[in-house]
Amino acid sequence: MNLPTKRIERKRKNKRKILRFTFLILFIFTLGTGVFAYNMFSDVTNAVEKMHQPISREVSEKREEEVEFHRKDPLSILLVGVDERDGDSGRTDSMLVITINPDLKTTKLLSIPRDTRTMLIDQEKPKNNWLDKINHAYAYGGIEMSINTVEHFLNIPIDYYTEVNMHGFKEIVNAVGGIRVNNQYEFELDGVTLEVGEQHLDGREALSYARMRKEDPLGDFGRQERQREVVSKVIKKAATFSTLTNYEDLLTALEDNIKTNLTFDDIIGIQAKYKSAANNIEKMEIEGEGQTIKDVWYFMVEDETRQTISNQLREHLGLPADTVEEIDQ
Repeated sequence: MNLPTKRIERKRKNKRKILRFTFLILFIFTLGTGVFAYNMFSDVTNAVEKMHQPISREVSEKREEEVEFHRKDPLSILLVGVDERDGDSGRTDSMLVITINPDLKTTKLLSIPRDTRTMLIDQEKPKNNWLDKINHAYAYGGIEMSINTVEHFLNIPIDYYTEVNMHGFKEIVNAVGGIRVNNQYEFELDGVTLEVGEQHLDGREALSYARMRKEDPLGDFGRQERQREVVSKVIKKAATFSTLTNYEDLLTALEDNIKTNLTFDDIIGIQAKYKSAANNIEKMEIEGEGQTIKDVWYFMVEDETRQTISNQLREHLGLPADTVEEIDQ
């Protein structure tokens, strides 16, 4: 082996050594992988501990037993983007249900429109359940009511959740040095004006880009696609070696703006046993129609549509088919 080849090989080995651990918390967003160097291990574990926010239950009522990573049980994650500011309890700006089947090596991503009309589920006071927009569940009962409501809507268990403060998401974008996008529609939102075309966005601009929907002919569906684009590009930037020079800023942004009931060991387990499922991702959308009820606009989903989606997700989770509970609209 000649000298240049040896140098190249040494560089490859050094790089593999530096990148030997996966930046696991970003992996949860879209099952992509970021990286962190070995000497960052302690900082990352501390950051995940700060993000860890358990919920009152240990196992979903829609499961007979807890998910076990060593058995490679299929699992589900609810990813919510929350519009949460000072003095405001907030409401979910976006909802994404992720189901992962490691044996099939497949992942399903289901976007739930935030204006979907459904039954909000209060487990402590079930007689108080009422019809409303699905994103209002967070405002009234936080992440637990959101989880319970999504479980009822889809008739599937939600095993884990990851909650992102969308108002603070701009800090995460800034920590990775911003992102490049090809904007399709000129718009102005929250004091930010974006022209059509390729451009580099800082955190404030990226947040407006991810939240805009009025100028998009696809409305909320177009916004959901841009939100997935922004998150995916942040992950890609976080996975680059150059970004890791600012890893402290990135960890600070993450721990200040993310909550999850996943522990560090859970994230390690998902990365070790479920990573192959990230190579085959199916994006799912919910069909429905807009309807105004008492001067309020809702996205209406038929029970038959819910049943079809539920069947697909339950099969992916290795669960038997089950009838969704009808929602009297």
